[in-house]
Amino acid sequence: MTVGDAGTDGRAPIVAALRRMGLAGPGAAPAMTPLAGGVSSDIWRVDLPDGPVCVKRALPRLKVAALWEAPVERNRYEWAWMREAQRVAPDSVPPLVAHDAEAGCFVMGFLDPARHPLWKEQLRRGNASLETARAVGRRLAVLHAATAARDAVRARFATDDIFHAIRLEPYLVATGRRHPDLAPALDALVARTAATKHTLVHGDVSPKNILVGPRGPVFLDAECAWYGDPAFDLAFCLNHLLLKCLWTPSATPGFLACFDALATAYLDGVAWEPHAALERRAAHLLPGLLLARVDGKSPVEYLTAEADRDLVRRSARPLILRPVDTLGDVRDAWAAALERSTH
Repeated sequence: MTVGDAGTDGRAPIVAALRRMGLAGPGAAPAMTPLAGGVSSDIWRVDLPDGPVCVKRALPRLKVAALWEAPVERNRYEWAWMREAQRVAPDSVPPLVAHDAEAGCFVMGFLDPARHPLWKEQLRRGNASLETARAVGRRLAVLHAATAARDAVRARFATDDIFHAIRLEPYLVATGRRHPDLAPALDALVARTAATKHTLVHGDVSPKNILVGPRGPVFLDAECAWYGDPAFDLAFCLNHLLLKCLWTPSATPGFLACFDALATAYLDGVAWEPHAALERRAAHLLPGLLLARVDGKSPVEYLTAEADRDLVRRSARPLILRPVDTLGDVRDAWAAALERSTH
């Protein structure tokens, strides 16, 4: 695919930005291929003379069934998060090339999928690697620890409005509208999460945004970057390991073991606050996020059977109404719900 008469599919602004950044000549029309991925941005592979790059541009309206709008300035904060992560752990993000504020896009090095497989795809195939889970937990803790109690970082990422618009509202607030009896508890989670300011948060630590690289996990898609509660990142990622049990049931024991391995590795790296306090917040958030993936604005695409969605509801609702204080308790409740569903 080349730009040619670009204008209707989003390629023209990308080419203009590449020219402003000095990555494409005035008359250049580099080959561009749209990449599959999230719902919040256009992502392209662009073949430049020096090799392929990946260009990401934020969308004002997300590609989901429900009306979900978000400020495009989040692209600037994503770029800033990736630069901060690169400073702390260079291998934790792709190579960073350039940013264009006018178009709301940035350019990264293109990582070969053969050497950087997507963690989500590995999990889909039932590959429940404890080594990968531990590496994700350790690296996430390193990123959080390096930004804990840093006033300068907090000032740069005062993105409360964006985080509310693309995380707290579509996940927890919207779920409360579907379950009015849970709304007070979910609203309380929103208020506590919004008020907790400890570290720089990625906001979308999901297997679909993690590449399993030869030098450890590579994090993508930090559009939700925010200085706030690190428990959100931990709970958000662990939530996916629970849900994968319904996607690839045969790998359930492995996924639950990965849950434990990731949580333990992460909590072992927590030094900025008591482990128990962070774990308690994560354990309270996790059931709300679990329910949000069937009844919020961004349901997971692979839970298509109503029986599976009902199982999520039956598991999550009691934990929202009567929270538990450890992640192991959440995992045990989920495992028990799975076991009951097979009898």
